[in-house]
Amino acid sequence: MTTHTKSVDVAVPVHTAYNQWTQFTEFPEFMEGVERVDQVDDTHTHWVTSIGGVRREFDAEITEQHPDERVAWKVTSGPKQAGVVTVHRIDDTNTRIHLQMDFEPEGIVEKAGEVTGAIDSRIQADLNRFKNFIERRGTATGQWRGDISPPPQNEPNPGQAGPGPSTG
Repeated sequence: MTTHTKSVDVAVPVHTAYNQWTQFTEFPEFMEGVERVDQVDDTHTHWVTSIGGVRREFDAEITEQHPDERVAWKVTSGPKQAGVVTVHRIDDTNTRIHLQMDFEPEGIVEKAGEVTGAIDSRIQADLNRFKNFIERRGTATGQWRGDISPPPQNEPNPGQAGPGPSTG
């Protein structure tokens, strides 16, 4: 997996930027190659994309979400991908959007994009289009302010043997 990290500053308050980022069905307005995003329930989305002539459908799960702070996700069917978007208050009217995405390229087009830097360029271009989208509107198209905590880690209790045979 490769990690991609990009940021963009937007001239809207943090709550406006965050609220818009929670409107997944609007992503085709500013993300190249995203044809449709369906919000299945509070924590699940279904995506239809067409990138480099390759059409894909996949499902994603919101694994963590805290209003005006962060949205994290992982793909549950389809390409190996996970990421987090954090929103940072610069001042009352400006916000920094920071995206970190872990991505496993599949197929020759994605692998070539990884080598040439095209994936980084595309991510930055999507963030720039988000900036134009939200600054032009000035307000979010909607909002979802629910709080989703990350799932608990599956770690053995202190003193409890982990998986596998134990000797005694």
